[in-house]
Amino acid sequence: MLPVHTAIRYVTPLREGGSLPAVVETAEDGLWVVKFRGAGQGAKMLVAEIIVGLIALRIGLPVPDLSLVEVAPSFGRTEGDPEIQDLLRWSDGINVGLRYLDGAFNYEERPSEHFGIVPRAMKAQLLWLDGLVFNPDRTHRNPNLLIWNRKPWLIDHGSTLYFHHNWARMTPGRARGPFEPIRDHLFLRDAPDLADADDLGTETLDEPTLREVLSAVPDSLLNDPVSGETDAPAEELRARYVEVLLQRLQGPRDWVDAIRRAQGGARTAAPRRLEARR
Repeated sequence: MLPVHTAIRYVTPLREGGSLPAVVETAEDGLWVVKFRGAGQGAKMLVAEIIVGLIALRIGLPVPDLSLVEVAPSFGRTEGDPEIQDLLRWSDGINVGLRYLDGAFNYEERPSEHFGIVPRAMKAQLLWLDGLVFNPDRTHRNPNLLIWNRKPWLIDHGSTLYFHHNWARMTPGRARGPFEPIRDHLFLRDAPDLADADDLGTETLDEPTLREVLSAVPDSLLNDPVSGETDAPAEELRARYVEVLLQRLQGPRDWVDAIRRAQGGARTAAPRRLEARR
């Protein structure tokens, strides 16, 4: 289970993306980057952050420590920015925190920056993971990787698992099917063959492991009124996530074959212009 910390001070906003995260000081364990349930993307963004972060850790990928951060109704009343006041007022209760990595900076793809800092085997794992969880965000424009202590760290998985916005459309066929946005993946061209990553992922992510991952998601996030999921018990919603992920992991995995085809096309295409990567 994830540790629970109490927010005591709003330190500074991180105005990147639509989730309006912030550095927050907690009573128990210092600084955390907190994603708030009151942001426009709602509690499902936090659910995805927990699930995908824990899956990544299970297959050996580096993710900042995860926690739950309790925000009291009175928290942030002294903030001068009305937008921040509204965000915090709508976020009372459980939110999600990632360990603040002091001094971390964004991964840069240019050869003069961070050459070799992401091992080739990790590139394949990242490509496989992002295909598994429908991640549209790890692109040349927005790598969602931090460098800290000379290591890459995965961040920002709130846009993954998009099927939870419309459960009825996620049939078994769709669950096993290709994920077209993977064609824009940061490491599509450079990652080696996915065989080892696929073997590791499918062997590690069995049903008991996925159920354990889902057990870390609090009922209050699964049944958040803003998300519109109050009509189903939390255990039923956990089972839905497990079912879709198991379907995606079962063979034949068309989505893995589609990634391999996209890799072949990317390697024969002209390289991207570096100045276009922002």
